[in-house]
Amino acid sequence: MDDDRSTGTRREPDDLDALSAPRRLSVDEHMLSVLAPSGHPSTCRLQLFTSAGARPVAVVTQVMGEGMGLTNAAEAFAGAVWERYCPDEELPPVWVQRHLDSGGTALSTGFQRVRFAKARPYRPQQPRWSTITAEQLEALVGARVDEDRGAGYVPRPEEPEPQLVFEAFAVVRLARPRPFRESQCMRAGVTWRQRWARQVLPRRGTRECCWYHGGDWHAVSAMALDVLKRARAQSVAPEEMGEYAVAHAAAAAAGVSRWQIEALASLFSVANAIQPARGPGYVNGQHRAQALLDAGVRRSVVLRMVWAP
Repeated sequence: MDDDRSTGTRREPDDLDALSAPRRLSVDEHMLSVLAPSGHPSTCRLQLFTSAGARPVAVVTQVMGEGMGLTNAAEAFAGAVWERYCPDEELPPVWVQRHLDSGGTALSTGFQRVRFAKARPYRPQQPRWSTITAEQLEALVGARVDEDRGAGYVPRPEEPEPQLVFEAFAVVRLARPRPFRESQCMRAGVTWRQRWARQVLPRRGTRECCWYHGGDWHAVSAMALDVLKRARAQSVAPEEMGEYAVAHAAAAAAGVSRWQIEALASLFSVANAIQPARGPGYVNGQHRAQALLDAGVRRSVVLRMVWAP
């Protein structure tokens, strides 16, 4: 076994012939649950093969939809199995994974050997994947390996679809935009001092540099807030808000420019509205968010996805 003296980690041997030995199935956990890096529990089937004097072999099988996948969360899954089932081992168990689709059919190449380039206690690092055949796997463990998900598999209940909700929002509270198309007139983000200063001294003029600065966002946001109020009173569905907003603008055609109608429609488009992400950043709309901040608009309309508790 090779030691990495600089980091205190160990490297895994890679020779399957040297690792092969007769083992027995000591653990068959059909619903192994692990807290994935996403912060949510993920599940898989664990078959752990062990023998005195031989390194344990873990064969894990997962169906699509069980949470974070075995590949993306390889370190978390392998570390958890190492700590729970073979904590006295110097290295993680030999790790073999298999992904199945919802119908139980193997995805990609079937079985994959995952070798961790480094491993601290219960913290395997730097996974690397390679194909291992069913015949090689059986020779490695010296026993029969089930290739399916197991009779104890419990499908995860389907999560409810999020609800789309348009709502009024204080523009100064928008996340830092990172515009990438209009670098000449849009700096990456606006400091808090600049935000508040623009709130005190707003800009209402138009500029010819780009579409985003080509109209009065104060007027558009005022129309949007009025549309939102009226739509709520009439229980307009989110998917119908774009058409409803355009009809509202057409009814007030005097003084409403084509740019304002386009901008208003964009604020109520379920595909293109200003939509803050659940964390920092945006799903859509950071260029318009930047334009709103540049203009010093106080309140406008954003789209949110609301999940049921």
